[in-house]
Amino acid sequence: MTPHTFHDLSALRRAVRRICAAHRLPSRTGGRLVLSVARAAGDVLRAGGPVRLEAAERSAPGGTTLLAVTLRAGAAPAPLSTAGLPLPGRATPDGVAWHLPLGEPQDPPPAAPLPVTRAGVPSQGRPCEAATAEVYEAEIAALEGDLGAALSRVDTLTTELHALKDELGETNSGVLALYVQLEERDEQLRRAHGQILRELEDALRPSPITVSGLEFAVHYEPADTDAPTGGDFYDWLHLPDGTVHITIVDALGHGVRSTRSALNVTHAVRTLALEGHPLESIVARTHDILVPFDPEIMATVLLARIHPDTGALRLANGSHPPALLLRADGTSGYLETRGRGIGFPLPGSESVLEETLHEGDLLVLYTDGLTESRRDPIEGEARLVKSARAHAQRPVNEIPGAVAEDMHTVILHSDDTLALAVRRPPRDAPAAKAEADG
Repeated sequence: MTPHTFHDLSALRRAVRRICAAHRLPSRTGGRLVLSVARAAGDVLRAGGPVRLEAAERSAPGGTTLLAVTLRAGAAPAPLSTAGLPLPGRATPDGVAWHLPLGEPQDPPPAAPLPVTRAGVPSQGRPCEAATAEVYEAEIAALEGDLGAALSRVDTLTTELHALKDELGETNSGVLALYVQLEERDEQLRRAHGQILRELEDALRPSPITVSGLEFAVHYEPADTDAPTGGDFYDWLHLPDGTVHITIVDALGHGVRSTRSALNVTHAVRTLALEGHPLESIVARTHDILVPFDPEIMATVLLARIHPDTGALRLANGSHPPALLLRADGTSGYLETRGRGIGFPLPGSESVLEETLHEGDLLVLYTDGLTESRRDPIEGEARLVKSARAHAQRPVNEIPGAVAEDMHTVILHSDDTLALAVRRPPRDAPAAKAEADG
């Protein structure tokens, strides 16, 4: 736009509106520019001085196009005003300049207005007659005042919106930090809770026993490391007649309730064994003792009696997986004996299986979590035989853990796991070891 000189505020406003329309400025930006130019030039024009207006497009870094609008005062008795403009500009030595980015989203086109008289009243097509320039300017000034107040309110609301967004962002950051802290605290509490439960359960398990002529080892692994209590329990004790009694229990469920059920079973079996009850009657008598106090109890049981001197082995079973016997000569087999567990219909062991542990033989007792991790008990039993053979010559205290590690390479069905190994070492094993050490 070629610089133009103006002595009249109305003409200046019209020129600015034409600039806004020509460069397609958004209506809000255009309205602010018209108000700002009028306010900046108002004192000069009212004092009788001229102002010059210039507009041109300029390129800015980054490929942005700017509209530069410059208002200058001539040899005027009053300077241009730049304070409190709706659209702040940059003061220059002789005026004020605005640099507005072009290409911003446009406002929707307004509806066609009715013809307006110079007094601002719709004429419905009739020519304006009585309005004077003074009345017109007064009404325009009043409208500009209303528009300025509205724009000021928009600015205030925009500032408040930004402040609310900043506050919300800070609040969200605080909530996120608190959530992270709560997660960390929850994880610490879970670990502490699990450690306490593990220590409690370890305290409830029987202490290791030492019996001449037999070697013992056990491995226990909970289904959930954060809740290590479960229903898989064992008990072993040396009876007055010289035999070793072993109880393997798998109570239904997980957690504290199943732990309580398993403990009740092992304590009842221990009491009956010490009282001298026949092995074949203990499962049924344990059922009769416990069910009246806990009608919902369900547990499988495997009982073993071993004479350390002769290797005589007797087994009673109540719905429990069979024991695995690995002979020193490399043969192996499961020791099957039928029966129903505690809480089952017609509980008790149907018979007692009798076998002999020869020198070098290994007996593996376990719960179904060892063989049913892949939901196929037959496949699990075959894998157990293979694993037990692979580790049979290791120190007995390493065998249960090594077997459990083999069996749990893939776990499709997580469950508590118990593996207990009993080996009858050769009689000349200590002498052979001493000779080798010498």
